[in-house]
Amino acid sequence: MQSIVVTGGSGKAGTAIIRDLLEHGYKVMNVDIVPPREPLCHFFKADLTDMGAAVDVMRQAAGTVDRRRSPLGNADAVIHMAGIPAPSLAPDHTTFHNNLMSTYNVFSAATLFGLRRVVWASSETVFGLPFTRTPPIAAPLSEERVPKPESGYALAKAMCEQMAVEMHRWNPGTTFFGLRISNIFEPHNYADIPSFAADPALRAWNMWSWVDSRDVALACRLCLTADVSGAEIFTIAAADTLMPQPSRALLARAYPGVPVATDLGEFETLLSIDKARRMLGYAPKHTWRR
Repeated sequence: MQSIVVTGGSGKAGTAIIRDLLEHGYKVMNVDIVPPREPLCHFFKADLTDMGAAVDVMRQAAGTVDRRRSPLGNADAVIHMAGIPAPSLAPDHTTFHNNLMSTYNVFSAATLFGLRRVVWASSETVFGLPFTRTPPIAAPLSEERVPKPESGYALAKAMCEQMAVEMHRWNPGTTFFGLRISNIFEPHNYADIPSFAADPALRAWNMWSWVDSRDVALACRLCLTADVSGAEIFTIAAADTLMPQPSRALLARAYPGVPVATDLGEFETLLSIDKARRMLGYAPKHTWRR
């Protein structure tokens, strides 16, 4: 695969993804509602909650209008990061509608024009974050656990995971990779991390998980070549927590009684990345501890 559409490419994760793809020889088109701060590649402005706009994007990316004029020639895949990126940034119903419909439109347009792979941003919130109603059922949490969305944002993500299953059933030639991405940090955020140690309770809402934007980019690129078919979900997090306290001690204080894996590492992430390691070859490269 050489030509990739990245939706939401002007955002935090999207920018890192585009930069990584370009460094590895891919042609990329950024599709977003706002222009990027840094013009890394061809930019196409579109509101993907409009089905017509999504179809137009994929038509151009696939080169069906005029391959000589297409910025990609013939797109192989789409990495869909567009949408409202977290709960509470907009009214709940607005977030739900925006994220559900933009994803439906991108999935539909991608399969219409025969793109072979769709990589898209699900969310760690599908696990039940921030655990205000129900504590985590076990640690580390894995993708096999039943989703427990607690907001319109998380509910839309959970519904999109099922949408991917059905879209693949209708279009077996397209493989879907849903990434349950943890709280994204960029290198300039690392200086803030040691301050979290003073009150671990403030980060218990996602079990002290995080991920570097460059590792999100790595995971997306691995999805483009992984020997995977169907519609799969992968948790994408750093290998460690944000805290200097051991993971087991953090759990005992915040979530007493939650079963913990006997082989849990000292500072190991409590959102399991084992499936991504096994099926994608994902090995996060970044940690704040060095």
